[in-house]
Amino acid sequence: MSTDTGAFGAHGEAVAAAALARRGYRIVERNYRSRWGELDVVAYDGDTLVFVEVKARRGAQFGDPAFAVDRRKQRRLVRLAQQYLSRRRLGEPLCRFDIVVVDERPEGPPRVDVITNAFDASCAE
Repeated sequence: MSTDTGAFGAHGEAVAAAALARRGYRIVERNYRSRWGELDVVAYDGDTLVFVEVKARRGAQFGDPAFAVDRRKQRRLVRLAQQYLSRRRLGEPLCRFDIVVVDERPEGPPRVDVITNAFDASCAE
């Protein structure tokens, strides 16, 4: 990954976290990493623990970024979430998976779309 790509991804995650905070989410962790991958944002929306995958794009040349979270990626995110819950000793709280799409545009601020409850843990079965 190039430094520019890494910086762009980090910027997208910062934009997403700020947008979530404005919507009332309480951010508890960003960039949780393990050998199996990374959770971009972990936050509470009320009493629900939300695992958020951020997809940042510059334009539509690669298609809808939400579609980049395919079944394989969903399974990996569910496993990461299970590991997160275990390592943080959080038990079995109410959880969900959201996707935040950050579309950087040359004219004006980025467009941010939050896809609430984008998929559920049954994809890991």
